[in-house]
Amino acid sequence: MKKLLEEFKVFIMRGNIMDMAIGVIIGGAFSNLVTSLLDNIVSPILGFFNYGGFNGLSFTLWRAELRYGAFLNDVVNFIIMAAVVFVMMKIVTMLMNAVHRKEAEKPAEPPKPTQEEILLTEIRDLLKAQAVNESEKAE
Repeated sequence: MKKLLEEFKVFIMRGNIMDMAIGVIIGGAFSNLVTSLLDNIVSPILGFFNYGGFNGLSFTLWRAELRYGAFLNDVVNFIIMAAVVFVMMKIVTMLMNAVHRKEAEKPAEPPKPTQEEILLTEIRDLLKAQAVNESEKAE
């Protein structure tokens, strides 16, 4: 049982689970904001043309009341939410591209020489010094 609880703890504390939980909470709050926008601003404006707004629109088919106004309200709600998410993603993408562009513009540091290159440089310098010493002796 203890092992199962430890595995559950590791599972629940993963970053993506926490991110998803935060997203659901913020999404719920965002949904309430959009619903309020529709109920308090958009529907009354559109209701100017049809008294009572969308929610009052319905008709009866046999004995069932079909409230197509509530459905229209949900469609407008979806379109507004989708538009806001689209704009947010465009802004985030634009900011991310700006950050990546700045990183790309930074001059890259020359790579550090490998151990092999350092040894070859030392050998070259020793050979040059040897050649200089031999030419001085020849003179």
